[in-house]
Amino acid sequence: MLANLLRSLLARNSAVMPPTAAEAPGEAQQLETIARRVEEICRRVANLDRATALHYQTAAAALIAHILADPRYDDPLRLERSGYTVYSQNEEDGILAEIFRRVGVSNRQFLEFGIGDGLENNTRYLLDQGWTGAWIEGYPDHVASVERGFRNRIAAGDLRVRHAVVDRDNIEGLIAGFALPRDLDLLSVDIDGNDYFVWEAITAVEPRVVVIEYNAKFPPPMRWVMPYNAAHAWDGSDQFGASLESLAGLGRSKGYQLVGCNITGSNAFFVRSGLAEGRFAEPADAVRLYQPARYYLSPALISGHPTTYSRA
Repeated sequence: MLANLLRSLLARNSAVMPPTAAEAPGEAQQLETIARRVEEICRRVANLDRATALHYQTAAAALIAHILADPRYDDPLRLERSGYTVYSQNEEDGILAEIFRRVGVSNRQFLEFGIGDGLENNTRYLLDQGWTGAWIEGYPDHVASVERGFRNRIAAGDLRVRHAVVDRDNIEGLIAGFALPRDLDLLSVDIDGNDYFVWEAITAVEPRVVVIEYNAKFPPPMRWVMPYNAAHAWDGSDQFGASLESLAGLGRSKGYQLVGCNITGSNAFFVRSGLAEGRFAEPADAVRLYQPARYYLSPALISGHPTTYSRA
């Protein structure tokens, strides 16, 4: 691309200031040589990028294996070794599959908000397996992409999509608009900010399973929740969400048991207490199940080639 741009600029320059007959052949040859060298540099940089990415993924896989070799993960009731990625960002697909293998499903319906463009989230894999449900997303461009890319699923009634910036005051109305069953199987919350307050406000549904992002910067037993701000937009800082200890406490007050976290320290998984009993690692507390922030592993948790809407 750079070489083509160089040729274009040089051709444009030559049109403005044509070389003399004496200098034209030599100059043209020199410019073509430069363009070929630029192309070679671009090829080598691309190869270097691919090699670097492969090295990074290999090193990350080795690090994950090293972490999971810790004897604490030998407990068959822990979830970390169940993780894998199909469409999720941090192996949530595998962990959710294992949770539902243990507790079963009821209606195979989900609600997720903070779904991005629909290509990478926690329920796309379930949608591909015949589940149905609803997505809410705050960015209109993402919603437009979802409506185009998933138009067949939407037309069939398998997927309902709503554009809205979720907060604790509007979430109940949004849920009511979808007419979801009260005991739907899965709720996924990832809005990079007011997650704690929004989950706290939800009473319209009592999902069997909840997956929610936590702020791993604040390890147990520290309780921390960002100040509520309906207009919050994450700026890349540590001002988002809540600590695992705080979410575990909120979960208990709503009748849920913390059952695990993924290896990157991104998401916590909760199951309704009656369903969780005896099926997951004990004691089910934040201190035992906490995973620290290992966000640097996320880019390595890939599943084959990039996702497109072609299979939507």
